Amino acid sequence: MKRTGRGALVVLALFLASSGALRIGGLAGQALANAKADSAEVPPPTPQDCPPTPPALLQALNDREEQLRVQQAAIEDRMAALALADAAITRRMEELSDAETSLKDVLALADGAAEQDLARLTSVYEAMKPADAAALFGAMAPEFAAGFLGRMQPASAAAVMAGMAPDKAYAISLLIAGRNALAPKE
Repeated sequence: MKRTGRGALVVLALFLASSGALRIGGLAGQALANAKADSAEVPPPTPQDCPPTPPALLQALNDREEQLRVQQAAIEDRMAALALADAAITRRMEELSDAETSLKDVLALADGAAEQDLARLTSVYEAMKPADAAALFGAMAPEFAAGFLGRMQPASAAAVMAGMAPDKAYAISLLIAGRNALAPKE
């Protein structure tokens, strides 16, 4: 049996190979031509003169520059004013802090003096005869009397309250007992 298709395949393969060689050769030629063209010196472009700036554009740019200069000056003035205000506020805060410290000192002194006066008056009431102190406390407002009786030694306070009218002694006892009722427990 004879193979008849073999010759046709060889011819077809030769056509394909020659077509490929032609294409590669054509591309290689183009590449060589491009390489020669790239290596040739290209003169630099000659500078061209720009047309003169239109007067309207020049005036607009000058106006904008002047406007920016005015805005910059206004910003600088505002910053200077803010710096002055900041310095004045800082100085005023320091003055207020000093005044607050001074006021705290005065209040502490006044509170200390008031406490000394109350302690001295409490000692006076404790030194009085219970009957005389009871008459005096009976004439006082219950809130005022409760303050002194709460500061007195328990024995002295008991002797004074024993000499008072029962309703007055009861009212003062309620005030003393309820004085710390609203104080936090924890």
